[in-house]
Amino acid sequence: QVHVVESGGGLVQPGGSLRLSCVASGSIVSINDMGWYRQAAGEQRELVASITSGGSTNYADSVKGRFAISRDNAKNTVYLQMNSLKSEDTAVYYCRVTVRYPGNPYPGLRWGQGTQVTVSS
Repeated sequence: QVHVVESGGGLVQPGGSLRLSCVASGSIVSINDMGWYRQAAGEQRELVASITSGGSTNYADSVKGRFAISRDNAKNTVYLQMNSLKSEDTAVYYCRVTVRYPGNPYPGLRWGQGTQVTVSS
């Protein structure tokens, strides 16, 4: 069993900053890609940023230069530093990890339950 838990969401004014954290725990051999997705009300879930086990990153065009993804492999944790937040960043933010399980050669995807980020004055 693998658990993925996000934290750090909340209400922030436009131009402000937030830092999201996501920890994966349980029966884990290793974690490959880790990523942040978001889903605004009435919209489809979209990729915000991702990071490989080697540290290569990928960002949605809408957040480039404002958001930064990082990870701590020893802690099975991924972070999302969000700066210069805009109202259009308001969404539920989800963490997704690609996990290798003991005794299973095939990785599996695991999602967190999401954390709400609201950008409003």
